[in-house]
Amino acid sequence: MRVLLVDDHALFAQSLAIALSDFPSVEKFSNVRSIDEIETILEKDSPDILLMDINLGKLSHEDGLLLARRLLQKYPGQKIVILSGYDLPVYRKEAEKLGAKGFISKDIEPDKLLRILESIENGSTYFEHTDNFIEELTETEKQVLRLLSCGVKRKEIAEQLFMSERTVSNHLQHIFEKLGVSSAIEAVTKAIQSGYLPPL
Repeated sequence: MRVLLVDDHALFAQSLAIALSDFPSVEKFSNVRSIDEIETILEKDSPDILLMDINLGKLSHEDGLLLARRLLQKYPGQKIVILSGYDLPVYRKEAEKLGAKGFISKDIEPDKLLRILESIENGSTYFEHTDNFIEELTETEKQVLRLLSCGVKRKEIAEQLFMSERTVSNHLQHIFEKLGVSSAIEAVTKAIQSGYLPPL
């Protein structure tokens, strides 16, 4: 099995390379040092699995989910697995929706990671589904929530999004219902825990 890692943390990449070197089934492990290299490596080495972090830091202005979607449009047969410290329901759902083959938390033990990767190489997928999945927010609801988390008042939200205050109130009501909360503070907290908003 040939594995390519896209992650901006050199120490993590080195640690994973050492951990996976203990397993004979991993024929080759390499990591990307520049986003510009990815397509060349995919075409030259044909890795069986591309492991992608969500937060790519200085490697890319895109996050790993956007990059994965773009790569899958060009290389639909490539098996991409999200390997991230941000193990949140919204990210897992998004990864599954865009066509990734799995979503794995970085907290995982190396031997379990290997078993999952071998299973994915053989045609399986891996998405741990928890009971706390939240009904998906619309793009407009996400915009309202982002502005709300920045302390923007309803009137200003209405002005910025070119809608009436009543429409903003309706969106907020839908957000509260979907997140199962009753206040703006609870909504922002739940949205951060679920992955709709980045940690403050």
